[in-house]
Amino acid sequence: MTQYEYSFTRYLAAKKSVDNRAINRHVRQVLLESLPQTSANQPLRVLEMGAGIGTMIERMLEWDLFSCADYTAIDTQTENIQHAQRRLLTWATQNGYQAAERIDGLTIGGEGVEVHTKLIEVDLFDFITDQQYFGTYDLLVAHAFLDLVDIPETLPQIFNLGRKESLFYFTINYDELTILEPIIDQDFDHHVLKLYHRTMNDRIRDGKRFGDSRTGRHLFEHIQISGGQILAAGSSDWFVFPGSGGYPQDEAFFLHFIIHTIYQALNKHPELDASQFEEWIRQRHAQIERQELIYIAHQLDYVGMTQRN
Repeated sequence: MTQYEYSFTRYLAAKKSVDNRAINRHVRQVLLESLPQTSANQPLRVLEMGAGIGTMIERMLEWDLFSCADYTAIDTQTENIQHAQRRLLTWATQNGYQAAERIDGLTIGGEGVEVHTKLIEVDLFDFITDQQYFGTYDLLVAHAFLDLVDIPETLPQIFNLGRKESLFYFTINYDELTILEPIIDQDFDHHVLKLYHRTMNDRIRDGKRFGDSRTGRHLFEHIQISGGQILAAGSSDWFVFPGSGGYPQDEAFFLHFIIHTIYQALNKHPELDASQFEEWIRQRHAQIERQELIYIAHQLDYVGMTQRN
């Protein structure tokens, strides 16, 4: 696959089936049991950060997680927000819901279901500083997102967006373990992945480091320091492997995108032999084409409650 063929929105769509298998069922069940009763007059107020193309909205409706909700989904990328609007409209229609578009989102309705979605292109930190959202939400959602921010600085501010005792649901938090099989060269494989993890810890924005390759395990401490109570936690590992019919759905593209992400992170890295790395990347893509590559990534899910004064 050549570089111009990679699409982030396609990757997010391909990732949905991988995430569906990975998301921890016990943590999800505790969330379901902890949600307050809702009605048309008192809908669940949800905020999802880094919402991408809206797959978590689809997922929560598929789970029958709520019947009445005002769901605010924010993302920094224009393409993601526009894609989410189109995708959710098609998804709702295909799944037996009635859907009506609005300027800033759409309303999804059906038997006993009424969900008003608001899709906003905005940076999380700009959203946080807008005082109108302080203490607003019953449920704070971050899916495969928190390992991209400075958790100690950001998490207390996220919790401030919730009501005094709101719920949070943080899923697919990476925890520094990637497995690629078959092995090409054990020492070189280890070296590549070690450097890849280091790039997650060395991200710089506005002169500050952000991101953490061990977000999964570190969230235990950060949640408690930030005033949260963990109700349940569990692993949400990605497992992608070929079956008798090859990789399911669009998961071959998902794998190509992962390998391309590693390439982008480490291309021209001074601690890598350039020709050896190029060949390593080529072989990984070839393994996918031959339906040989097995990919595992370790992650953690959390559900809990904020305890803001």
